[in-house]
Amino acid sequence: MAGELKFVALDLGAESGRSVLGTIKDDKLSLKETHRFVNGGICVGKDIFWDSLGLFSEMKQGLRKTIHQFGGDIAGIGLDTWGVDFALLGPNDVVLENPHHYRDDRTDGVMDAALQIVSRKSVYDATGIQFMQINTLYQLYSIVKNNPWLLDTAERMLMMPDLFNFWFTGVKTNEFTEATTSQMFNPKTGGWAKDIMEKLGIPVKIVGDVIQPGTVIGKLRPSVCEEIAGTQIPFVAPATHDTGSAVAAVPASGEDYAYISSGTWSLMGIETSKPIISDKALEWNFTNEGGVGNTYRFLRNIVGLWLVQECRRFWAREGKEYNYTQITEMAAAAEPFRSVLDTDHSSFLKPGEMPIKIRQFCRNTKQPVPETEGAIIRAALDSLALKYRWVLEGLEMLSGRKLNRIHIIGGGTQNKLLCQLTANTTGRQVIAGPVEATATGNILMQAIGLGYISSIAEARQIVSNSFEPAVYDPKPDARIEDAYEKFKGFVES
Repeated sequence: MAGELKFVALDLGAESGRSVLGTIKDDKLSLKETHRFVNGGICVGKDIFWDSLGLFSEMKQGLRKTIHQFGGDIAGIGLDTWGVDFALLGPNDVVLENPHHYRDDRTDGVMDAALQIVSRKSVYDATGIQFMQINTLYQLYSIVKNNPWLLDTAERMLMMPDLFNFWFTGVKTNEFTEATTSQMFNPKTGGWAKDIMEKLGIPVKIVGDVIQPGTVIGKLRPSVCEEIAGTQIPFVAPATHDTGSAVAAVPASGEDYAYISSGTWSLMGIETSKPIISDKALEWNFTNEGGVGNTYRFLRNIVGLWLVQECRRFWAREGKEYNYTQITEMAAAAEPFRSVLDTDHSSFLKPGEMPIKIRQFCRNTKQPVPETEGAIIRAALDSLALKYRWVLEGLEMLSGRKLNRIHIIGGGTQNKLLCQLTANTTGRQVIAGPVEATATGNILMQAIGLGYISSIAEARQIVSNSFEPAVYDPKPDARIEDAYEKFKGFVES
């Protein structure tokens, strides 16, 4: 690929958002963060919402800064966000309700109620998606139960990246990788699981045709161009689900590896050409999310560094301001594998008082109760590494593959302690990087969609050319096996 090309990735995570300028030249990609902003839930009474208008404003600010600093010769723009959350649009495209945060308690007990109407097996057979109360299916069913007027009025559902794409371009789409997180998409038919929706009273009129990652949606609205002092730059849907974009940036080939997209959530899995939908996959609660290049991401959603992030927020409210480096150093100094947690236990889902919740879990399971900050974080990181081993064993059994190495991508690669613990607990070599995997995959999928790169394989070669990974070889630790046996007694499928 000759010349120099510039792209902008608008990358929204659960804790922060950023605009990133990506420049491809001589088969290498360089990244420059041009704007960063805080994200997170906003509480109003008992509800937790996303500040969708504020996020849209921040993304426009990011584009404005990028154009001001680096010029307007930008080949493409693409955005990605987290999964499952959405907005409902009514007549004249009015947003009927501010989008709720997936940690809002409106889905408490709702999944169990829905599964009294549609069986767990029928939902899994139709969608292949992991059961979590946060899934779009149960959020919508909570509206059926409590605010049916919203669905009576709604004309269209747009997942969060689809909403922002519409605000930027005026074009309504539902992108494949994001749509699959809803637990309402049928990978066997390639369309929405309308029979499941109808049985739960969710109107099928609200969903639209599904586009593939790499689709050019359109161009920036003139009104947006005026705000950012830019031109009508092509707007591309990469993998709009952030993990889909991150996995596109895994610098690997072949089938003998697993990946972990590590951040607030850890998503651990493999790429497959077809979904793996079986009774055992249902029992182990594995999921088949859409991927790039006609693939599926067969994986397990794991509560990741959320526990650490919430502990840090709790201590900050107490006046103890720790950065992540300090927290990790305290954990490294603490006794390993003294207490273990099921990191996905329901008590850890909601925000607030995380150190207290961790201590209570240990108390309830008759383990030593961690008292210091370092001991609490050590319990969380040890347990997360043990969960990776548990998921790895499931991936190998369900896929029939031998997975010889683990690629960790995303912000969690900066936690060297967790990377080494992952190598130690799994007995696999860990290759960590790139850190900015989501922005990287976002940009490379734009380049594919616009015809500048020919394939995912070429894109991954560019990743390998551009970023030097950190490699962690497993180190023996006699305490791991006892800790893992104890962990398996707590883990919930």
